[in-house]
Amino acid sequence: MFQSPVDVGVTIEQPFRILVVGGSYGGLSAALNLQDLCRGLAPRCGPKPNEGEHVERPQYPVDITIVDERDGFYHLIGSPLALASESYAEKCWVKYEDIPALQSPNIHVLHGTVQSVDQQRKVATYVARGGGTQTSEIEYDYLVAASGLRRVWPVVPQSLRRKQYLFEAGDHIRAAMTARHGVVIVGGGAVGIEMAAELKLVQPHLKVTLVHSRDKLLSSEPLPDDVKDRSLELLREANVDVLMSHRLDRTEEIKDDQGNKCFRVHFTNGHTMLADQVAMAISRSVPSTTFLSDKALDNEGYVKIQASLAFPPDTPNSADHFAIGDVVKWSGIKRCGAAMHMGYFAANNIHQRIQKEVSGKEPAFLELEEIPPMIGLAVGKKAVSYWPQAGMSSGEDVMKAFFGDDLGFTICWNHMRLGGKNVL
Repeated sequence: MFQSPVDVGVTIEQPFRILVVGGSYGGLSAALNLQDLCRGLAPRCGPKPNEGEHVERPQYPVDITIVDERDGFYHLIGSPLALASESYAEKCWVKYEDIPALQSPNIHVLHGTVQSVDQQRKVATYVARGGGTQTSEIEYDYLVAASGLRRVWPVVPQSLRRKQYLFEAGDHIRAAMTARHGVVIVGGGAVGIEMAAELKLVQPHLKVTLVHSRDKLLSSEPLPDDVKDRSLELLREANVDVLMSHRLDRTEEIKDDQGNKCFRVHFTNGHTMLADQVAMAISRSVPSTTFLSDKALDNEGYVKIQASLAFPPDTPNSADHFAIGDVVKWSGIKRCGAAMHMGYFAANNIHQRIQKEVSGKEPAFLELEEIPPMIGLAVGKKAVSYWPQAGMSSGEDVMKAFFGDDLGFTICWNHMRLGGKNVL
């Protein structure tokens, strides 16, 4: 039994059960911020209290279950470097059992897939990784959908275990190192730009060519032209060859003049070139939401959240179901910073819901506002950033501020305090 020091006289027989589907930026943020709040602590991704300030927060017992298809936290925005550097690849994936912040008796991480969610019954059907087709049920009081997008290779590794991921990344990197005719990356969006720049930075001897079908990079993003033009300048400064207005027609496997296999790359404008690797960075990502009811989703599979991050009000128990991160239908460019911010909001709002359930106090929800287009883009040793209030900036100082020395791994790790440090 648990008695909250704030809700005096209220005894809670069982902990509140929280199910978080997805263990990336949003899911970990939601789980850890909620644990902070339910322990009476300041939420790690929320505003920092002023010196000497103490905010009384009601404490509640919670049992948090995180389900993820991978066996560890993968630093997604580090993918361009993880697929260019074996030493960085080692750092970029940390098994959940090796993350100190998750080593708590009330946090459980399951390696597997949530197949379906029954919002009416508050029951999820789950299949353990390596357990065949046998299913089990997970009952919950509150659910957070943070399952992200399905991205194709080589945008992200497809392995679900760290050991296999290291083989996958290593094979890719070693193949690029021996590419006599170079590597062609197709697609001038953020992923393609960063893939090309990181590969050239780590392997400066390698011929790296980025090709894009439009006359501006980042053509699908609602960003000012000066951001797109500066991104092109930085790519060329990084010695990446860039072919604009080149739409890929087809690739054919051939043998070069020395009898080695390679590809002839054909473009619709008639231009051709040789390459040893052709990496597609243009495939459209798909929300990983097939486990949810169609009623909660738009026609592309994104969750139609309310400003409180709760599910649509016409779905069962909508106030107890939240969605965050890349799976939500909301304004703004998909970013890990936004996902962690939403995780904090969801944690706060679940804490408020619990408080109402225990004491009857009306909840004070945090609500998302419209998110304007903003971006931080790593291009070799420099970066370009943009948000409406500050405009565009670029340079090595921007790289340091936005990404540190490891494409943002340490920044994200410290922001969520995955190293286990807790403060009041």
